Amino acid sequence: MPSNHEKVGTHKPEWLKVKLHNDPRYADVAAVVRRHDLHTICASGRCPNISECWSRGTATFMIGGDTCTRACRFCATKSSARPAPLAPAEPVKIARSVRLMGLRHAVVTSVDRDDLADGGAAHWAATVRAIRELNPETTIELLIPDFCGDPALLDTVLEAGADIVGHNLETVERLTPAVRDRRASYATSLNVLRHIADHGNRHDEPYLAKSAVMVGLGETRDEVLRTLDDLAAAGVRRMTIGQYLQPTPRHYPVAEYIHPDTFAAYKAAAEERGIAHTESGPLVRSSYMADRLAPKTRRPLSALSCGERGQS
Repeated sequence: MPSNHEKVGTHKPEWLKVKLHNDPRYADVAAVVRRHDLHTICASGRCPNISECWSRGTATFMIGGDTCTRACRFCATKSSARPAPLAPAEPVKIARSVRLMGLRHAVVTSVDRDDLADGGAAHWAATVRAIRELNPETTIELLIPDFCGDPALLDTVLEAGADIVGHNLETVERLTPAVRDRRASYATSLNVLRHIADHGNRHDEPYLAKSAVMVGLGETRDEVLRTLDDLAAAGVRRMTIGQYLQPTPRHYPVAEYIHPDTFAAYKAAAEERGIAHTESGPLVRSSYMADRLAPKTRRPLSALSCGERGQS
């Protein structure tokens, strides 16, 4: 596997330069997001692809507010033990925005809400149903939190009828305690992904389980390959692999910039393991080109610990 990476210095390598897009569609999408006071992970996560994706008329909606109860060291989203209450009108507002944007494929993610008794699961389900009602031809992809691994809460979301359900593993097992919040674990995330895949199988319509990992955090090649083994064994058939970029100096440092040839090799390795739909590249993020990993047509509808959640 190629090893011609670039060490972290004062300048990012050429392959990490972002191409700006001046397509007028960017302004259209930005206007809808601003007009409806929507939270998008594109903005709060400081995604390098925001210009490209919004110019293509796609955006990833972030529900549950803009403040997370967890404080992962890689993430730029705001954090607080007691975020603002959920907005009851948010599911309908998201659904209307999907319709206004004319999206064929809608992606929804959220902050973690460990302060709520159900972790926000009912709010997730209401959002899926609202999107489906107003946009019956739109495929829906979810990027969900771990809900502390609670099967009942996961089922609340899954039974709402999305098409793709993802949960990000984020990094290799060794680095998980240093990179992710203490309430997140490698084993829990794998169990969540396994539950997503198994849930669909019980209805004879397998869910399209999806995940994502970042590289450049100090992981080794063998650790990445073991992670791909674990994801494949959990039933993941769609994934993204991207370069970690430090949001601010106080976040987890970048260890190295991974060369595009290595990303190509990781893509091949994932596909060899049965993860047939993989986007892998320096600027790839978990919802990057999500519509390319979507099914061609919509399938029919058929610092609190996890044990210390408050009441909603």
